[in-house]
Amino acid sequence: MSDKQQIRTENGPALYGKASRAHLAQLAMQLLDRWELSNQDKLELLGIPQCTTSILARYRRGQPLPAHRDALERVGHLLAIHKGLRLYFPHNPDIAYGWISTRNQDLGGISPVDLIRRDGFSGLLAVRDYVESMLSN
Repeated sequence: MSDKQQIRTENGPALYGKASRAHLAQLAMQLLDRWELSNQDKLELLGIPQCTTSILARYRRGQPLPAHRDALERVGHLLAIHKGLRLYFPHNPDIAYGWISTRNQDLGGISPVDLIRRDGFSGLLAVRDYVESMLSN
């Protein structure tokens, strides 16, 4: 498959070519670094099984995300959470970036990152839904 081809899913062209996946990897790493998460948390939020953290460095250098729907959807949800938090806290980026690691009574007294670690992809969806509900209130 050439770099310019897109992988099609039942929902349309949700998975991108190599250059787009490389850009998404770099964006994801910038976000996860800004959230000041541990390498283990970064791996778990990206859905990467227990492996070496060198993959994180490779993503920072431009290695593309895998052309797997799960990886790209996870990054899409993480970026949507980030966008929602920046919209909800437009004048306080420290709160927007720290929110992911802050305990939240509405999430059972655990932090959003802990919810995602505990529940995997469904936890990621729950956090995104929660952030979107904050915006609609």
